[in-house]
Amino acid sequence: MVGIRRDIWLTATNMTARMRAADGWRALPREIVLGLVAASVSFALSACGSAPAKAPGTASVVSAPVRIAHTRLGAVGYRVVGSGPPLVLIMGHGWTMEGWDPRLVHALALHNRVVMFDNSGVGLTQALPPPPSIDAMADQTSALIDTLGLGRPDVLGWSMGGMIAQALAVLHPAQVRRLVLCATFPGTGAGVLPSGHGSIFPANQAKAYDAFRAAISEYPGSASPPWSAVPTATTVAQSVAETYWSDGIDPAGPKTTRISVPTLITDGTEDQLDPVSNDYILARLIPRARLVLYPDAGHGFLFQEGTRFASLAESFLTGHPSS
Repeated sequence: MVGIRRDIWLTATNMTARMRAADGWRALPREIVLGLVAASVSFALSACGSAPAKAPGTASVVSAPVRIAHTRLGAVGYRVVGSGPPLVLIMGHGWTMEGWDPRLVHALALHNRVVMFDNSGVGLTQALPPPPSIDAMADQTSALIDTLGLGRPDVLGWSMGGMIAQALAVLHPAQVRRLVLCATFPGTGAGVLPSGHGSIFPANQAKAYDAFRAAISEYPGSASPPWSAVPTATTVAQSVAETYWSDGIDPAGPKTTRISVPTLITDGTEDQLDPVSNDYILARLIPRARLVLYPDAGHGFLFQEGTRFASLAESFLTGHPSS
């Protein structure tokens, strides 16, 4: 395992150096860029062993066909499930939409038309011109909302997806009705970087982790996980985009104080990849934002605590307060 980690680290180092040289990106602290890459692959490296039985009640989610939307910013691969007010899910670093736990999507789709899609350069979605940025990925999300005629949907973003969701609310405020930010970073340069890397589930939540793996294995073609164990040009580029965002370089990042839509900020108290301090920072930055933290849960709290989180999200999206 140590040898594998070292090979991945060296691959990320070499790819980052080549991409900087090729695209003229400003010099970044190598440990920050590679730390974000390592965080995304450490969970993948721990994904071994057999998975338990499939979860019930998710057939409509995993059987939803992958479609292609031809937007003004290129082709975007997406799925739609459920009916009701539109809810757009924005995925995190390097993962395909098959990383959304179908149990969670099923619960959300009971009352919403859920749209999940692949970010730039992932899955069937066309890559944006380099260098990519969080703002540019927000523009691509906006183009998808336009093409699908979603009007003013609710938006839920996890991890990097939460950065994109913030940028969308700043750059395209008419396209966001309510905002749910899950385990994500502020874009003002005041955020707290992780001290290391780790799994999206706490070590004492092995059963929850196994159940998550079993659930996402229900998607067609699940022989390949929704994440890549080896850094690719896309994942390294996304790491740079995330670093620019967290450093306050993206124009939309420092303007999160202008977000005026109702906002719910959520995370696990044991998040190793996004220190919980960032949730408090976001809650202070975004006017009237509500903060909810889940004890004994990590970066993947919304999968670990899927039933409770879905109930919270639904009550927030419908405007009915919950405990």
